Amino acid sequence: MSQLPHPLENEQFKNDDSGYRLPQVALISERQWSYLKKRYLMTARELQIAQLVCQGLGNEKIAGELNIKHGTVKTHLRNIYRKTWVHNKIAMLLRFVEDANDLLPASPRYHSG
Repeated sequence: MSQLPHPLENEQFKNDDSGYRLPQVALISERQWSYLKKRYLMTARELQIAQLVCQGLGNEKIAGELNIKHGTVKTHLRNIYRKTWVHNKIAMLLRFVEDANDLLPASPRYHSG
């Protein structure tokens, strides 16, 4: 019987500087991000920050990545929350995934009989 790979040793994960394992799976495609940017009237910087949050990065890491201050990240996040009618990062991610799926064709309905 073959042994399955350990989930944290999987190539779908990468280490960040703090030792955390971040998933390499994209929940939202570039086409879907473009749609979300227009839908919520996000600026280019807000979109960058939203994408980094959805990749699992924290505010400090985002600030370092974009070479901006931690407070600036918080301001952009507050603006994104206001535009998307959410109050935290998890709700934002769920809103984006749900709305991004609006671009996909509806799944077929199965009828019995």
